[in-house]
Amino acid sequence: MRTPVVIGNWKMHGTVAEARVLAGAIRDAIRRPRGVQVVVCPPFTALAAVAEVLAGSPIQLGAQTCHHEPAGAHTGEISAPMLADLGCRWVLVGHSERRKEIGESDEVINLKLRAAMAHGLTPVLCVGETAEERRQGFTFTTVEGQLRAGLAGVTAAQMEKVVLAYEPVWAIGTGVNATPTQAGEVHGYLRGLLSELASKEAAQSVRILYGGSVKPENVDTLVAEPEIDGALVGGASLNAPGFVAIVRKAARAGTAPKE
Repeated sequence: MRTPVVIGNWKMHGTVAEARVLAGAIRDAIRRPRGVQVVVCPPFTALAAVAEVLAGSPIQLGAQTCHHEPAGAHTGEISAPMLADLGCRWVLVGHSERRKEIGESDEVINLKLRAAMAHGLTPVLCVGETAEERRQGFTFTTVEGQLRAGLAGVTAAQMEKVVLAYEPVWAIGTGVNATPTQAGEVHGYLRGLLSELASKEAAQSVRILYGGSVKPENVDTLVAEPEIDGALVGGASLNAPGFVAIVRKAARAGTAPKE
């Protein structure tokens, strides 16, 4: 059975003081998570402070992106070894907001994913279609292209250490989430592609999360889908009680048999 993961992506929110309070509240409420892994991804400015708050806690630290080079003349960037030095164990790569706002290409995302793995970080490769792509029937074409490019040059053994996140762009921050059926369909398609790229055994071990307006009210039905292995949570992760509720519901789904 794949252990669910719930990741809180705090995006560009919070001062260091606010991040300490939020991390502390989550830590205090989730002292012994059973049947689920919990990760929080604060802004770069708060990583060190949150690492201190979470020290000795089962909640793990992640970052929202990284540069693909280990060091160099890259003003404003943060490298994978720098993140590891801060205590990060996870990093998001290819989030749709960075694809759109920063112009990150599939090729750059692939370099970031491989750099993260080279420095001991678990990369969370984000894929997802826009509203227009879904309307035109290009959902599977889009996520397949992103997956194949993102995992280019990654061995089957390495692939088992990657976590995927399906985040339909039209559901991020809109309050409109994909239905469990819609999400499950895409997750199943992605797992089939992983079987082709690696092996059926490897594909079955990879965890695929759903992201896009995940809330305590809808997470139950989402994670009940056999192919959904947790959630990448945006806005709802900024509210400790709400995030904790999502974690607990995902944990229950993780210990319950899925049909």
